[in-house]
Amino acid sequence: MDVATLHGLSEAEAARRLAEVGPNALPAARRRGVLRIAFETMREPMFLLLVGAAALYLVLGDLGGGLFLMVGALGSIGLVILQESRSERALSALRDLSQPHARVIREGMERRIAAAELVPGDIVLVGEGERLPADGALVAGDVLSVDESALTGESAPVSKRPLLAGETFLSDAAPGAEDGPNLYSGTLVVRGQAVAQISRTGPTTALGRIGVSLAAIVQEPTPLQKTAGKLVTWLGGMAIGFCAMVAIAYGLLRGDWINGALAGITVAIALIPEEFPMVLAVFLALGAWRLATQQVLVRRSAVIEALGGATVLCVDKTGTLTENQMQVARLWSPGADVATQADQPQAGETAKLLRIAGLASAVRPVDPMDKAVRGLIQAWTPNQAVTPGEPERAWPLQADRMAVIQVWRGSGEHREAAAKGAPEAIFKLCRLSTAEVTRLAQVVEAFAEQGLRVLGVASAQRSGAFPDNPAEVAFDFAGLIGFLDPIREDVPAALQEARSAGISVVMITGDHPATALAIARAAGIDVTGGVILGAEIAALPAQALAERLHEVRVFARITPDQKLLIVQGFKAAGEVVAMTGDGVNDAPALETAHIGIAMGRKGTDVAREAADLVLMDDSFASIVGGVRLGRRIFVNLRKALVYVTAIHVPIAGLALIPIILGQPQLLFPMHVVFLELVIDPICAMVFEAEPGSATAMQHPPRRRDEALFGRAQLGLALLQGLGVLVGVLGVYLWALSRYPQFEARGAAFLALVVGNLVLALADAASSRAPLFTARRKIYWIIAGAAGAVLTAVLTVPPLEGVFKVSTPHGGLLIIALAVALVSGGWFGVVRRIRLKSVATGAS
Repeated sequence: MDVATLHGLSEAEAARRLAEVGPNALPAARRRGVLRIAFETMREPMFLLLVGAAALYLVLGDLGGGLFLMVGALGSIGLVILQESRSERALSALRDLSQPHARVIREGMERRIAAAELVPGDIVLVGEGERLPADGALVAGDVLSVDESALTGESAPVSKRPLLAGETFLSDAAPGAEDGPNLYSGTLVVRGQAVAQISRTGPTTALGRIGVSLAAIVQEPTPLQKTAGKLVTWLGGMAIGFCAMVAIAYGLLRGDWINGALAGITVAIALIPEEFPMVLAVFLALGAWRLATQQVLVRRSAVIEALGGATVLCVDKTGTLTENQMQVARLWSPGADVATQADQPQAGETAKLLRIAGLASAVRPVDPMDKAVRGLIQAWTPNQAVTPGEPERAWPLQADRMAVIQVWRGSGEHREAAAKGAPEAIFKLCRLSTAEVTRLAQVVEAFAEQGLRVLGVASAQRSGAFPDNPAEVAFDFAGLIGFLDPIREDVPAALQEARSAGISVVMITGDHPATALAIARAAGIDVTGGVILGAEIAALPAQALAERLHEVRVFARITPDQKLLIVQGFKAAGEVVAMTGDGVNDAPALETAHIGIAMGRKGTDVAREAADLVLMDDSFASIVGGVRLGRRIFVNLRKALVYVTAIHVPIAGLALIPIILGQPQLLFPMHVVFLELVIDPICAMVFEAEPGSATAMQHPPRRRDEALFGRAQLGLALLQGLGVLVGVLGVYLWALSRYPQFEARGAAFLALVVGNLVLALADAASSRAPLFTARRKIYWIIAGAAGAVLTAVLTVPPLEGVFKVSTPHGGLLIIALAVALVSGGWFGVVRRIRLKSVATGAS
């Protein structure tokens, strides 16, 4: 195609097509606003009960009680909104990745327009350092070197040639193909200048289809969220039923329907475990803080616990297992074969080979292999310039010659040409014999099996100017250069620890199968199952795919939709899947996996926005640290929920039993709100601070169907709670016969609060660790603060009026404290004795 004769579209035709196909942009992401979150929260049973109780108190003229409960209701809404207000910006990041402007030819003139205004059929000019604004075909100009790693995950650039006669844009071709004409939106031109014709824009591009796929994925709640949600919903329904029963019974038996409604609401509030989501939020918020200190940013806190139960870790090769930065790994010449190191300079043929490769590299390189060559030269000869100024002449890549040639002028009329490119092209320039080509092809194949990308190097000496066609000059073959994207230093050790923890590690890459196997073997991934290609995955039925997924741990030539199939296949097999990645092509799989983990430094915005966790230092070992923390959170959260459930037993019993016995009501809504919204969540923080087991990473992940809170935990909670219930109820009924009602209620409330604190200490004391250590400091701080608040409630007249209590004196105070110590602490004493006897028997 003659560039000078290009006319392009008319402005009228471009406007018509823009109206027909829409702008070259992705649709805006739909977001869940604060008002919607607040509305959904207001439908929760706990909020409705608090509002109802507050309204009743205000109707009765009890302003203090009504305001206290209203503050509790607003506080519960505020916490939920704080946790749930998370804006998803993945589609915005996809739009930002596209080139904001484009150079287009319309009506025979070059113009600069917004990329969003491009339409199919537009003629655009592209050059080094520019991102392609849409999908299209290369129609004229140089052979381009294009970095498509954002779409393919492969770090090495690929070559793109102009369309051949009679050829068109291949709509079914996938990114990553060498020596094809297709260009894709969002990819980066690293070498060459050319003309392209746009074929697809907006959501129909390869980049756009990823965005559409990402937007269509529904974010699933984690197993922990499902468990907590079901439990709260079930108990909430039961609590509403009890509320109605108590209110009706109170009204019929005592003829007081207003107080009956308050009594019913009190029982309902006592039964609803609204602390579960609050304790969960506290644990996950503190877990996110702990991960942040390890350079791991948590975007969706619920996945922290899920990470501890991960059974499969799917990792992308480029930028995850490897550094996504090419290095010169091997230098092969007819007389030497050297594994290169920056601190070990070479001489002779090896040094000559590298010097020639430097002369064939760009002076201001964008191509990562040019950067690697120049970087090694500078490391070996830091006091010498890589190239003497600018080349006199250069020939870029062409469809019929996949090599770069640059001519350098020496003294007088002497000139030296340096060529670097595909081995076959270099062999042709050097006019090697068939036997020599066959022998060298075996070397190239051996390098490929080691995971290396190979380029050939040659040079030519000439006195006088070079001809316009460099093929007229006979080049001398200098050798081969093998490039490697090296494995991160921390990867092998981290993978070993993951395996010891029972986590199956899977590598997914768009690279060649031989390269994939070589990288996997070097990293320590199981390669006994061989490698499976993306084309095979697409052709396999679901059952056959499930069988292969059970065996194979290395996947090569994988496209974005096939990554999604792999993750979905593992999920369907019952695995808890964690997926790491850094490219646009990883985004749908990151979003679909139970835990999506993106690289922070080298990852694209799209990957970071789609992920749940972001590794700010790109350290693979941080993933294993996250797994360790996730397991610790699960164990400690289970302890906290047992404790919270145990406390609900005496609260519910003390709210209901006195009414059944015909005694004055012991607990009112403000007492329950005080206990559940203040003391219980704060006490639960004690369990969050408990350290994890030293052997946590030496055991397989828990079963996916293992309940966070099952029958065993429920039985333990009932046993602990009944002890506190019996003790506090005994104090209340005994005190009613000897003291005024408000003082008896104060003594019982004191015993209940102190019993809560002692029960939390009893669980901590059930281990062999001393009670007074640095890690228990948080407990004593919390106990002191709770004691101060309780003292104010029992001694400050306005608070005494709100809570309907008065200060217990003398023997009643001592009895209440003694009962609290015994009823809350007996369990810890028994467990400590059992642990001591077990330790004695073992010794």
